[in-house]
Amino acid sequence: MDPFGRTYWVYILASRKHGTLYIGVTSDLAGRVYAHRTGLSPGFTSKYAVHHLVYFESFGMIDEAIAREKQLKKWRRDWKINLIERHNPTWVDLYDGIAWQMR
Repeated sequence: MDPFGRTYWVYILASRKHGTLYIGVTSDLAGRVYAHRTGLSPGFTSKYAVHHLVYFESFGMIDEAIAREKQLKKWRRDWKINLIERHNPTWVDLYDGIAWQMR
């Protein structure tokens, strides 16, 4: 467990169903996704409009979260899509459901 009681998140953003994917890690899921959505995080997600939160996992230790992020980034694209569709078959944007809970 994190000595400060933080939760760490590995998340996947998508531009649309079966679109461009982005995988990241953070200790503030709602804030980080908000930054991607509003362009506060310039770079890949802004350039390719990758703003829809389609998957996330929680971890108690940052090293576990970073290891999982690296693992997912190495996966084949079809494995990532299968992971998303097992948990979110309609690719609904999960941000609205978590934003109010985490702020």
